[in-house]
Amino acid sequence: MDGQIKVHVVKFGDRPNLMMRYVDPISGKQVARSTGTSRKRDAERVAAKWEAELREGRYNKPSRLEWAEFVERYTRERLETLAPRTLLAAETAFNHLERIVGPKLLASVTSDVMSRFSASMIDEGMKPTTLASHQRPLRAAFNWAVRMGLMDKAPRIDKPKSAAGIDRSMRGRPITGEEFDRMLAKVPEVRKLEPEKWERLLQGLWLSGLRLGEALQLSWEADAPITVNLEGKHPKLRIWAAAQKSKRDALLPIAPEFGEFLLAVPEAERVGLVFGIEGRIPGEPLDVQVASRMVSRIGKRAGVVVAQDGGRIKLDKKTGLKVAGPKFAGAHDCRRAFGTRWSKRVMPAVLKQLMRHASIDTTMSYYVAHNADDVAADCGPVLVTLQVTVAWKRASPSVFRSRSRGGKSLSCNDFLEVLPHGLEP
Repeated sequence: MDGQIKVHVVKFGDRPNLMMRYVDPISGKQVARSTGTSRKRDAERVAAKWEAELREGRYNKPSRLEWAEFVERYTRERLETLAPRTLLAAETAFNHLERIVGPKLLASVTSDVMSRFSASMIDEGMKPTTLASHQRPLRAAFNWAVRMGLMDKAPRIDKPKSAAGIDRSMRGRPITGEEFDRMLAKVPEVRKLEPEKWERLLQGLWLSGLRLGEALQLSWEADAPITVNLEGKHPKLRIWAAAQKSKRDALLPIAPEFGEFLLAVPEAERVGLVFGIEGRIPGEPLDVQVASRMVSRIGKRAGVVVAQDGGRIKLDKKTGLKVAGPKFAGAHDCRRAFGTRWSKRVMPAVLKQLMRHASIDTTMSYYVAHNADDVAADCGPVLVTLQVTVAWKRASPSVFRSRSRGGKSLSCNDFLEVLPHGLEP
């Protein structure tokens, strides 16, 4: 049917440029557009190119789909089938784009528009890593629009430089035991209502390495998304696919200290949420974002700073520049502390299971590297021995002659006395 398309060059009396048109074989309607030139030879070349695109199916008419209609359709057909957090992330990204750009049509969101959008977000003080997290759902939405034939080509969205593969370090640090104790002491000041539950939550995060959302959902009920499994010798976690980042059911080991923490709960009290911190709906856990802000407030009250420039962006009144304030300890810093402690006790493969990382690379880069100082300390005596050996082999024969005793060879102890300064063990 595409082979029937024939584009003709015509002259419309009221148009300065020549036009080209064809009859749509499906609808029978005439379709016309300008060639952009008044020269017949150039117009015929443009018409021939358009005809080839039409016959090969490479031409897509610009979409007149309204932005609001696209968002509604994408949400209904795609997002509602995904995890709630994915839906929330997409809604947040759409809100930012609508606030800054305000697109009317889907086709109006071009590469240039997205570049200006990203620049505006950075100008507002958004961190590159945060911007990258908003770009991901937008990129996914536009790729879906292309697959559905709603866009000819997805707009290019460049990652911020510091988020494009070179900012993989942790945005906090493992907190120490002393800092954790300070946070526990400040819980009653921040959470005057049910402080004991928040103290238990912090203790659970410290001992288990759970993510905050996982800890809030952790339940004694067997059919809960994340439940305590007491079958067998040791307590375990049963995580159903809906609550697992890997989207797979899993029965996972837990650290012995956390197992003891759970077993200390009387059997009669092993019902409902393990930490008992509920949201607006009775029996349902508190929203993870609300809980995250609360834990960060506790870290701030305790004065535990995990990054000097990782906090909120504020305007410096003296310089007029936007600067990042300090980042205070939060829930994930307890998880980092758990990983660091256990990386000193177990091999990376075991730590990977305890942390529930999808890749061993994550385990290695985020936690094991923090033991560099410990490894260096362990290697200290070995390094000194190597230095002594090298110095021994390179020592001048005159040193041996001058220090030899009764024709005997110079002993190692005698040699150590003449080592150059800085090589003494």
